[in-house]
Amino acid sequence: MKFARVVFTIASVYGLLVLMPLYFLKDELGRKAPPAITHAEFYYGFIGLAVLFQFFFLLIAFDPIRYLPLMPIAILEKLIYTVPVVLLYLRGQVHPNMVPPALVDPIFGILFLVAYLRTAKGRATAGTAD
Repeated sequence: MKFARVVFTIASVYGLLVLMPLYFLKDELGRKAPPAITHAEFYYGFIGLAVLFQFFFLLIAFDPIRYLPLMPIAILEKLIYTVPVVLLYLRGQVHPNMVPPALVDPIFGILFLVAYLRTAKGRATAGTAD
């Protein structure tokens, strides 16, 4: 359970530190990784949803056993951005600068999976001791 708390807390803090500046970097991203962003509503909507998920991770960190059923959703969230970025890159539709940041999420996804398995095992063991 401690592992899950640490992993989900670190993921949440990391995510907030990485995502919050993006609210102010729309034009800069367009220059560094063309083309320019033309639909700001999608850009800010994506960031808002990603920020919201950081609080979702923090919720899990507070009580991993209680929120164990939510962990598979958290694991999937870590693939939802990486998979399209990598596939689009392979098709030449994403600037290479976008790939390295997208590859951090699967690392957290693996850690989330380990946290899920360890928490589930700990919960089952604690349940049999009663």
